[in-house]
Amino acid sequence: MITPQIGIAIVAPAGQALDPCAVDRAVARLEAHGCLVRNYYDHAGIHQRFGGTDTGRLQQLNAAVADPDVQLIMAIRGGYGTTRLLPHIDFEAIAASGKLVVGFSDITAIHMGLMARTGALSYAGPMAAVDFGLPEPVQFTLDDFWQCLAGPTHTIMEYATGNPSIAEEGRVWGGNLAMLTSLLGTPYFPHIEGGILYVEDVGEHPYKVERMLLQLQQAGVLGRQRALLLGDFSGYKLAPNDNGYDFEHMLAHLRATLPIPVINGLGFGHIPRRVTIPFGAQGRLVSQADGFSLVLSDYPTLRTREA
Repeated sequence: MITPQIGIAIVAPAGQALDPCAVDRAVARLEAHGCLVRNYYDHAGIHQRFGGTDTGRLQQLNAAVADPDVQLIMAIRGGYGTTRLLPHIDFEAIAASGKLVVGFSDITAIHMGLMARTGALSYAGPMAAVDFGLPEPVQFTLDDFWQCLAGPTHTIMEYATGNPSIAEEGRVWGGNLAMLTSLLGTPYFPHIEGGILYVEDVGEHPYKVERMLLQLQQAGVLGRQRALLLGDFSGYKLAPNDNGYDFEHMLAHLRATLPIPVINGLGFGHIPRRVTIPFGAQGRLVSQADGFSLVLSDYPTLRTREA
C-alpha cells in the first residue's frame, strides 16, 4: 500500500517523549513497514517539559525540511511548545519542499500556520511516540493513516445519532480547539470561506468548550463555515454546581445558537482509535439519522508526490 523506502523524519516541535523507548519502537515499526526513518529527536536533549530547547526543536524541524530523503515530517507527540516556534518557522521552506507535516494536538499550530502563510496542506494524523511507539498500537489508527496517504481519496464513516441531516461541501480544516482559539488574531490563523471545521480537545470542561466555540463565532469564523464537526472531548470532570450542565446540554445550546449545523461523533482527538484528516482537503459531508460520512479529496498523497 505504501511505497517502500519513503522517508519519514521524526521531530519534536512540542513536548518530549514521555517514554523514551516509544521512539525506538516507532522507528522499528516504521522501518518494518518499509520506511526510511531519520530520527532528529534526542531524548538526552530534552529541556524542561519540551523535546529540546526552543532553538534545538527548531533545528530538528529545519533539518527534516532540508533532508532530501524525507517526504513526511512526523511529530513525536503534542503537549505544548509549538506556539513558541511559530515566529521562527520557515513555512515557505516547508511548502517549497513538498514535505507533509503529520501530527495533531499542539501540532495544529503548524497546520494552521502553514495554511495561513503559504496555502500548503498537511496531515492531522498519528504521531511517532503516542501512536506508532505504543507497545500495542491501535491498528485502525495506523491503517487509516496509510490508506489516507495512499489516496487519491479518503472516506471517514461514523455511526452517530441525533445529528441533523445535511449535505455540505467545503475545505476541511481545524484541529485542537484550544490551539485554534489561541491563534485568533495572529498571522497563523487562515481565512477560510465555506469550510468544514473540525475540532477536538481533552480535559476541557464543557463550559470551556462552549466558551471557545462562542469566541470563534463572535470573531466571525464560524459564520464563514458550512458545518462544524465535533471530535472527542473527554478527560474532564463535572462539578456539583454544574446542576445538570454537561456536554449534551452544551451541545444543545450550541445547536440553538450557532449559525451552522453542528455534527457530533467524529472519531478524532486524544483517543487511541483515531481517523486521519488531510488538513485543507476538499470534503463532502453527508449526515443522516444513523451516521455521517466525510469524503476527502484534492489533497497531497504519495501518488501525487510521485507524479
